[in-house]
Amino acid sequence: MDFSLNEVQQMLSDSIEKFIENDYDFETRQKYAGGDSGFSSDVWTMFAELGWTTVPFDEDDGGFGGGPVDTTIMMQLFGKALLVEPFLANIVLAGGVLKRVGDSEQKERWLQPIMAGELQAALAFVEPQARYDIENITTTAMQVADGWQLDGAKGYVLNGGNAALLIIPARTAGATADRDGVSLFAVDAATDGISIKAYPTVDGLQAAEITLQSVMVGNERLLGEAGKGFAALDASVDDATLAVSAEAVGIMQVLKDKTIEYSKSRSQFGVPISSFQALQHRMVDMLTDCEQSLSLLMWAAMVADEGGDDVKQAISSIKYHVSSAGRKLGEEAVQLHGGMGVTWELDVAHYFKRLVAIGQTFGNADWHLDRLAAN
Repeated sequence: MDFSLNEVQQMLSDSIEKFIENDYDFETRQKYAGGDSGFSSDVWTMFAELGWTTVPFDEDDGGFGGGPVDTTIMMQLFGKALLVEPFLANIVLAGGVLKRVGDSEQKERWLQPIMAGELQAALAFVEPQARYDIENITTTAMQVADGWQLDGAKGYVLNGGNAALLIIPARTAGATADRDGVSLFAVDAATDGISIKAYPTVDGLQAAEITLQSVMVGNERLLGEAGKGFAALDASVDDATLAVSAEAVGIMQVLKDKTIEYSKSRSQFGVPISSFQALQHRMVDMLTDCEQSLSLLMWAAMVADEGGDDVKQAISSIKYHVSSAGRKLGEEAVQLHGGMGVTWELDVAHYFKRLVAIGQTFGNADWHLDRLAAN
């Protein structure tokens, strides 16, 4: 099986690597993360100008025509840089729903500006009672004379505080955990009845809690067919799960490399700690975890690219591995750096926090292990 990148993918990878090397060091990342929006609008505009924001979208929609493999390449590199720009929220999640169920007018109105870097969007699908079961939706949408009335609450909405457009899954029929009866709505964040509480997350990103109280939207805000929106929501979240898994693999590789390099320069008892056999064993375990994760990631990306019945199994396999082995690797990196491994000034601590957060996002290790067993 050929795992090499094609010419276009190699160009994409090279351009991202060049940007990271020249313009996105750790200090710059920290400056962007500490800003009001939690990222750089100039960098996001540059993403759009370079076409990176169009990669997962069809050419008919004005996109690059890429697939899961292309997104995986990008997210792995973004993980190595600890990128804080909202590619996941805008492009993979919100854009993922719009590309699947938006009609031509809706795509022109919302998807085109997202790809152009002109519109910030968010998919508000997490609910407090649902844990990781995304079909567990209590937010309701009731049809009224001139549209729909939305009521409910959403939590951990990535990019929710910056988003001008919110994609809201709401129940229009069925019981709380039914997959049928879920509808998707594109709602302006400034609509009356919407309350947004934004906050920074522990891993340097931005999220929000959103409350909807008697929010009125027109029929043109319904994405796709009423009651038939779960398939698009489910597929978009699976895409995002694969994307953060790729990000985690990139983080794991950086932590492994930084730990090995540090062990060569840190001396104890007059010799580098890299000469201690016990520590060598631990760093070999880190290398093994990285290689296993990378292999699983490549397999999952290719399975997702081809489609089929085993996509969920492949995605859960890589997500389980980065959620379990990834946390262990991060703990080893922090411990082998000693006390400085938990300091704010050292990037290792920030890589570890993002890795732990990824482990709890879109299903933790136990949840994905259960999904693997069920399939």
